[in-house]
Amino acid sequence: MKNWHGRIDDEADPETFRWHQVVRPVERHAEPGIALLGFASDEGVRRNQGRTGAAQGPTALRQALANLPVAHSRPLYDAGDIACTDGDLESAQQRYADRMTELLADGHFPVGMGGGHEIAFASYLGLANSRDAGRIAIVNLDAHFDLRDSPVATSGTPFHQAIQHAEKHGIALDYVCLGVSNASNTRRLFHTTRETGTRFLMDQDMTLANSDAQVERLLQWLQPADSIYLTICLDVLPHAVAPGVSAANPRGVAMEVLEPFIAATLGTGRVKICDIAELCPPLDRDNATARVAARLIHGLVQ
Repeated sequence: MKNWHGRIDDEADPETFRWHQVVRPVERHAEPGIALLGFASDEGVRRNQGRTGAAQGPTALRQALANLPVAHSRPLYDAGDIACTDGDLESAQQRYADRMTELLADGHFPVGMGGGHEIAFASYLGLANSRDAGRIAIVNLDAHFDLRDSPVATSGTPFHQAIQHAEKHGIALDYVCLGVSNASNTRRLFHTTRETGTRFLMDQDMTLANSDAQVERLLQWLQPADSIYLTICLDVLPHAVAPGVSAANPRGVAMEVLEPFIAATLGTGRVKICDIAELCPPLDRDNATARVAARLIHGLVQ
């Protein structure tokens, strides 16, 4: 809890409280609330030949969240970090998944804090292994499909891994990727989307002018889902807004365009878990990316 500190306007008036004043460690069978769970890993980024540093993401996120005003009514918990310090990404993903399943079983709304986007396969596993997940939809806001087929897990493989796991275990799974950059995905990856039935929107097709129509399309795609996993890769944003990521985005999708898609997904009432990925503090400028990530989480838990 050492990263939870900040401004105090009034020690007695809850109307002035900030996150650092209300967050507390989670205990088994505590009153259901919002449970923050860090995945301190950039092993998947390293394997994917990206710029490392995302393992420091959860710490930076806590520091950015600490001073935010409390606008939610549910209890707020910190469930700690699952770290990958020995290169064994697969074991770290399983530990994270087990912890996620436990939080879901206790009735919490888990919010994952990455870390590289290898957090996504771990989050999916945590939901897939929970009770009554039913048909799962993954909504990924990302410049990349992350559908690579590789003999080892990386930050570029999580959704291909999820699709393979779902097929093997008889789980109905739909994958939706929003904000895809044509300049960041190979032809092979576009072939894979057709092979897997992946639905997606390109970044240039996500604008304020057509936002309402595209949001409606997303909601139609989500109709069959019983459970939704929402994951936000910060490299979906323009480099000027989110410089602290492994793969900087020269174009990206503006925040004012992304937020209605996030709100609509949450508005279904079926989002069971969510996470933020690819915050890389060593590459950040004036904590700009960490602040953006904190704003997104602040909106996710209203």
